[in-house]
Amino acid sequence: MLKNLHLVAGEWASGSSTFTSEPAHGPAHEFAAGTPDLVDQAAKAAEDAFWSYGYSSPVERAAFLDRIADEIEARGADITEIGTQETGLPAARLEGERGRTVGQLRLFARYIEKSDHLDIRHDEAMPDRQPLPRPDLRLVQRPIGPVAVFGASNFPLAFSTAGGDTASALAAGCPVVVKGHSAHPGTADIVAQAVDAAIKALGLHSGVFSLIQGGKRDVGTSLVQHPLINAVGFTGSLAGGRALFDLCASRPHPIPFFGELGSVNPMFILPAAIANRGAEIANGWSASLTMGAGQFCTNPGIAIVLDGPDADAFTETAAAALTAVAPQTMLTDGIADAYRSGVARTGKDTAVRELIGTSCSTREASPYLYTCSGDAWLSNEGLGEEVFGPLGLIVRARNVEQLREIALSLEGQLTCTLHLDEDDNPVAKELLSILERKAGRILVNGFPTGVEVCNAMVHGGPYPASTNFGATSVGTMAIRRFLRPVCYQGVPISLLPEYLLD
Repeated sequence: MLKNLHLVAGEWASGSSTFTSEPAHGPAHEFAAGTPDLVDQAAKAAEDAFWSYGYSSPVERAAFLDRIADEIEARGADITEIGTQETGLPAARLEGERGRTVGQLRLFARYIEKSDHLDIRHDEAMPDRQPLPRPDLRLVQRPIGPVAVFGASNFPLAFSTAGGDTASALAAGCPVVVKGHSAHPGTADIVAQAVDAAIKALGLHSGVFSLIQGGKRDVGTSLVQHPLINAVGFTGSLAGGRALFDLCASRPHPIPFFGELGSVNPMFILPAAIANRGAEIANGWSASLTMGAGQFCTNPGIAIVLDGPDADAFTETAAAALTAVAPQTMLTDGIADAYRSGVARTGKDTAVRELIGTSCSTREASPYLYTCSGDAWLSNEGLGEEVFGPLGLIVRARNVEQLREIALSLEGQLTCTLHLDEDDNPVAKELLSILERKAGRILVNGFPTGVEVCNAMVHGGPYPASTNFGATSVGTMAIRRFLRPVCYQGVPISLLPEYLLD
């Protein structure tokens, strides 16, 4: 079932060393570890593939995306089996994520078939215009070349080997070199087999997709600094993402780094809403906070309320709901260690009061709940740092004016949420004008842990939520990250691609 190797330009390659997976349960496996030399081979093959794949038609690329989806589905049982072993996620979660993965491949296929991603514009020639004639001008978005993708720890399918970054790059016409995440190498292995099967079935250039597994830090460094790589897609920690971002910027020819680095996704629960529906919102927040052991980049870690009896009732209900949540297995030992560190950092703040605490000494995580005043939040930037796991903080603001101050103090977020009833509209309108400058997605009376894959979705935001506020890593607009506009002036029709013609 497993190759336990790298896929480089259609060949399953070994390396000079190996690493062993660390599954939550089930057998461990040895995999070949990546090297800078393998990265070089994959990048060169991707550049060679671009001369055919980058000039293929949208219809041809759509067929490729559809075939990848078919091949992943054909391996569905194997993917679920090893995915649950490696990550500890339940089978239903893996099956749902697989559905999302193949669904976004097919969504992108339908989207590019219509050429909507090309943003074609045509200004016809005006030879008789005075005082100067105007030439024929045609604009189209063109693929940028080979793209590097880093697999995510928390989404072994939807944000990894054939996930959103890979799918959007392939849809754009860009070959992809994936750096697999060591948390789920077996899952990456089987998905890479599916992509390889699709390449061979359609007779595409073998360099259109490669997978490099594991390896030391120099593997990732060599990938983002390789002169043939033209952009990088990344989902992960702020520290790791910022380090790669800086490497991309320091290259002799800098390239864009599309990093999604997470956020605390604050929720503002306004006075009428908490008075009328406080218990309902508290229970919903608790469920969202602990979903998947809190290992979502859209996990709503902060709830901001007005101090008073309604805040007391909200806190009591949330505490009761979180106390009832059983321990959950985290994706890796490293993530569990980082969660414990985040808990310790939060608990050390003397202005923060612990409401629910427990002992998390293994890969199992239990919820923690803290509360602090609005003054404490505003005076301690560290409270706004993400803790990856089921940790919640209730911030109690003195008044509506302090709600605005807290909103203004926020760093960039993936999401911000307003819970409101009709009587809250005046306050909500003021907050909305602030929050739209802070986040890529604004929710009302919902919870952000569900990210719909569709045309209108934005999964990104101002730094540090992401490194490019004008981009999204989810939805059809994600394809535009790997395209650049080219204007054709006075080029004969016989030389233009068919999709540029009127």
